[in-house]
Amino acid sequence: MLSGAGAGQRVAARLPRLASPAVLGSGGRSERRRWRSVLKMRRLNRKKTLNLMKELDAFPKVPESYVETSASGGTVSLIAFTTIAFLTIMEFMVYRDTWMKYEYEVDKDFTSKLRINIDITVAMRCQYVGADVLDLAETMVASADGLIYEPVPFELTPQQKELQRMLQLIQSRLQEEHSLQDVIFKSAFKSASTALPPREDNSLQSPDACRIHGHLYVNKVAGNFHITVGKMETLENCFVREQIQSAANLLTHRTTYNFSHRIDHLSFGELIPGIINPLDGTEKIASDYNQMFQYFITVVPTKLHTYKISAETHQFSVTERERVINHAAGSHGVSGIFMKYDISSLMVTVTEEHMPFWQFLVRLCGIIGGIFSTTGILHGFGRFVAEIIFCRFRLGSYRSTSRCRGKKKQN
Repeated sequence: MLSGAGAGQRVAARLPRLASPAVLGSGGRSERRRWRSVLKMRRLNRKKTLNLMKELDAFPKVPESYVETSASGGTVSLIAFTTIAFLTIMEFMVYRDTWMKYEYEVDKDFTSKLRINIDITVAMRCQYVGADVLDLAETMVASADGLIYEPVPFELTPQQKELQRMLQLIQSRLQEEHSLQDVIFKSAFKSASTALPPREDNSLQSPDACRIHGHLYVNKVAGNFHITVGKMETLENCFVREQIQSAANLLTHRTTYNFSHRIDHLSFGELIPGIINPLDGTEKIASDYNQMFQYFITVVPTKLHTYKISAETHQFSVTERERVINHAAGSHGVSGIFMKYDISSLMVTVTEEHMPFWQFLVRLCGIIGGIFSTTGILHGFGRFVAEIIFCRFRLGSYRSTSRCRGKKKQN
């Protein structure tokens, strides 16, 4: 509010400057009166605005002389503050964390090639086994196009056994807790590689197995990747399986077949370190020389978008089956390792998301306001019930609160 002197000075400043009071005349006096009336109207309007804002106040202040504190109210307040602090900390942890969002759509890309990453060790010498792929379009892809045959001992070193045991433990937990897959996605490229460490004692053991590792590019259709006896050789644009031994020699030494194998890594699509696939760490020991191992794989194209990486890869699920070939008993087939894969028509987009800051503030306000309101209602209801029980009903007769309090004072 302006004082009288200050208002007069401001009005005088707004009035036109005249030479002297004699020259001012009646016109100057009327102008001065008009400015004074305008100033008074402004003061009245300002008062009305302030009074209106006071009437709209939803948070009126109660004088301290009218406030009554109690032990029960202090206890409820302490519980409310503790709950608010605990839920605020938990909400902040949720705000800092991220989650994976899954979206599904039809995969329209069937012209691109599918990459198969392989690292399998078979308990047979490399000259006796061969790996190749045959798809539904009858397109044969020989192992010479990208796979390496490396003679190695089948027995693992203690360090390699420890890593394999860890992979098998993770696989068992993934089958029980499917949400762990989100943790693996978020830790891609951050965690260590799942490949076995290099062998340090190569000279101590003679190589009695064959490690087949590398990658192949195949058509994006269903196919069969298999490891059997013999290798594929090209002959005038045709693939012919060339048996290393003669037919008689194979029949004679058939008991030397051993398709026990260990799958150190098998994946489809772009190779992403840190991602654990369903068959990583799998080890199968053949109980018979004429045994067939089958893996039925369903490949799902996947786009992975996290705050660390953005890649196009493939997830897959697998069903395992093994049986002994016995033609006399009606179990026909060829001994070996067969991985039959099929491409899903759906594509999964996995995106890492984070809670927006405004949503965190809204949830935080909801927690604080909700707990204050709820505890206030519960405290008031509790006092009301206690008042009814201890003051209004004594010896079966109704008594008001004021009479109860008056009687207490008299006593």
